[in-house]
Amino acid sequence: MTAVAIPPDVRVADSVEVPGAPIDARRRRLGLAVWALLFANGLAFIEIPTIVTIPSAVGKLLTQGALALAAVLVLVFNRRRLVRPNLFVALFTVLAASSLMMSVRLATGPGSLFRAGRFCGFIAVLWLLTPLWGRRDRLILRWHMTCLIVVLSTVVIGFFVKPGGRAAIDGRLYGQLWPIPPTQVAHYAAVLAGITFVLLLSGAMRARPAWCIGGTAIVILIMTHTRTALIAMLVGLACAMITLLTSRRRVRQTLVGSIIVLVLAGTVFAPQVSSWFHRGESAQQVGGLNGRTQVWHDLIHEPRSGFNEIFGIGLTNKSFGGLSIDNSWLATFQDQGLFGVVICAAVLITLLMLAATRPRGPCLAVAIFLIVYCMVASWTEVGLGDVSPYVLDLAVAASLLAVPGDGVLAARAGSKR
Repeated sequence: MTAVAIPPDVRVADSVEVPGAPIDARRRRLGLAVWALLFANGLAFIEIPTIVTIPSAVGKLLTQGALALAAVLVLVFNRRRLVRPNLFVALFTVLAASSLMMSVRLATGPGSLFRAGRFCGFIAVLWLLTPLWGRRDRLILRWHMTCLIVVLSTVVIGFFVKPGGRAAIDGRLYGQLWPIPPTQVAHYAAVLAGITFVLLLSGAMRARPAWCIGGTAIVILIMTHTRTALIAMLVGLACAMITLLTSRRRVRQTLVGSIIVLVLAGTVFAPQVSSWFHRGESAQQVGGLNGRTQVWHDLIHEPRSGFNEIFGIGLTNKSFGGLSIDNSWLATFQDQGLFGVVICAAVLITLLMLAATRPRGPCLAVAIFLIVYCMVASWTEVGLGDVSPYVLDLAVAASLLAVPGDGVLAARAGSKR
């Protein structure tokens, strides 16, 4: 392992600009604040019953205004405006530029232009955080886990403060301090549980905190009754474990034990599992994905010009005919056209190809989990082509797969001291 030397003329406060160099406590707190604001920007705000009623205008101002504050703080964090060459962020930059190009026409109203501008700002902040990618201390991952724990803690607090309110949305757990819908709560819980257990199996996290954090996240996931998140987590965990099979005996034992437990539990508790999976819905509703397939059919067969088919109509609220699309690929097709679909596919393929070149270990395993999770969940959730928790998850994966010790490029002339 090659050590990274810090030039004598670089102060510790500026060491974020030297790949792999230590970062002082003040700079770490500032970086965490930037990531937390990006995380908050991706929080959904829907009008559902909460312990304290939050006006819609205030809620949207807080989440969307978080990006503006993140943009200011990241300029303080990365004072020399340095970035690392990165294909992941470059692809999203192209997608954001394309979205802005189509949204300027205001074909779907002024909201489209606002969403496109927000997307561009989001990607710009990611660019200024790229000097931290590839660090061996997995700083971005630790910040991401901190944000997940904090958000899920608010869900748990809300549950205990007002436990009867958990049944307000079809008996599914949701955020009652901040109005987080059950599907997004499930997403956060599944991602946190998956990351925690992968780190445990790879020997990068101690057993007691891992079981405490991961176990709580699993309980939250079960209480949300969200099938997509559970299935995506299980598939992602299986793929992550495969990358560790040859290097970790614990993983091989856990995989065999998990298969046995799942088979036995599925046999003994089959009625309960079936009841949880169906959520009181008929077989026809489950087969039609609660009406999603009809929305998808109508969207695909909607007449559109050749130009709109290639580049979309601009960023929308991810609905069609008044109903949620609930499919990242079709939502991207509507908003950003076939071009956007190709870019999103290129992002995932690029990450998988990069993963194939990285050494086996905790970073690779966690990255594989996040990539596979997003790929599976994308079929019944939206978010791959816009500001969302999914893009942040993929950014964490990209940061783990980045080659340590790469140089940075000056984003503006005269950046040398």
